[in-house]
Amino acid sequence: MNHTSQPVHSSKTTPSSAAGESRTVRVWDPLVRIFHWSLVLFFFSAYLSEDVSDTLHVWSGYAVTLLIIFRLAWGIIGTRHARFTDFVRSPGNVLQYLKDIPTGRAKRYLGHNPAGGAMIIALLVFIAGTVIFGMATLGADENAGPLAGSWLATFNEHTLKEIHEFFANGTLMLVFLHVAGVLFSSVHHRENLVRSMIHGRKETRSDDAQAGE
Repeated sequence: MNHTSQPVHSSKTTPSSAAGESRTVRVWDPLVRIFHWSLVLFFFSAYLSEDVSDTLHVWSGYAVTLLIIFRLAWGIIGTRHARFTDFVRSPGNVLQYLKDIPTGRAKRYLGHNPAGGAMIIALLVFIAGTVIFGMATLGADENAGPLAGSWLATFNEHTLKEIHEFFANGTLMLVFLHVAGVLFSSVHHRENLVRSMIHGRKETRSDDAQAGE
């Protein structure tokens, strides 16, 4: 995907930037950060409450649905590093990035790296599958929810529930892989990616890879 990055300017600098070595720039806008941590909260609320509270499970699922709809829209009209055009790359680029990791040549990206971008897409797909088949299960079982009376809700309730659980468990597995990737990148590039998703800023470096490479 061809996408040329423009220089990023910031009025806030790190102590080392006075010597011309580095500076920090805003990478993750407030809406991206609120989305990220809200999704963590509501996904695990839904996952852990399945056999505890139907009400909490269902309403947490609705919250996740709204968050996914927002992220899809923000991926089109949002800020630079929130847009899909900034981090969705070809399978070849993703594979090459993964091959570079064991050799220590994996480039640092200001936004999502190719593997991180692929993980975001995978998570969006699996979470969307989770909520769609969750609402279909609710429609088939209780004739309730947005999909009640729909074509999808006419399928066997047990089958729908099995598919719902497949996507939910798949999402959980992807979350663990995502956390592992974040920790690895934090160590490999000597930066705290978790903290950057809290305050939104990252340090720029002269050897940062360009978005879209």
